[in-house]
Amino acid sequence: MITVHHLNNSRSQRVLWLLEELGLDYEIKFYQRDPKTMLAPPELLKVHPLGKSPVITDGELTVAESGNIVEYLLERYGADSGLLPAPGTPERLRYRYWLHFAEGSAMPWLLLGLIFSKMPKAVPALIRPIARMLGEGMRSRVVAPQVERQMRYMEAELEKDGWFAGKSITGADIQMSFPVEGMRARGGLDGRYPNLLKFLEAIHARPAYQRALEKGGPYELLR
Repeated sequence: MITVHHLNNSRSQRVLWLLEELGLDYEIKFYQRDPKTMLAPPELLKVHPLGKSPVITDGELTVAESGNIVEYLLERYGADSGLLPAPGTPERLRYRYWLHFAEGSAMPWLLLGLIFSKMPKAVPALIRPIARMLGEGMRSRVVAPQVERQMRYMEAELEKDGWFAGKSITGADIQMSFPVEGMRARGGLDGRYPNLLKFLEAIHARPAYQRALEKGGPYELLR
């Protein structure tokens, strides 16, 4: 039996969605973020040494990291699911690229933006005005241009087929859902990005996505 160690408002929501798409049996063990620090609870350290989510256990095997989990599940259980492009095809190459782009390129800039927005609250009150000025400066001059460049790039890629790795949904789209949702949650997506907005509408309408959301509980990205 596959167990998803599920942290609220986290990347592990994608794992639930993938499992629903694959029609696999699984169970969920729920963990809640610390309400003050928003960090994962120490109980996750018993599952993996870094104490983070997502992480799954499949029998005696423990698998961590979002992209690694997606690859593992699709290679072991999803060969005939349509979510894994055939080896040696251009779609397989695009699939692998976007699978790694999500965490390697997109998420670091979103995370930096979140850190800079929270920075004033993390310092003594006396220097908060300075921290606020520095944080806003870094967000507007460094982070925002990079995020916007990535959104333009993703918008253009979706213009080709509507999905990131071909003419139908793949594991790459499941992996990319989190950064795209993060961009919308932080006010970055508007009418300039119709393909990205259409992408979100398409994934949110999928029954498997809706079932995963129902099972995983309320889902609201950090801002």
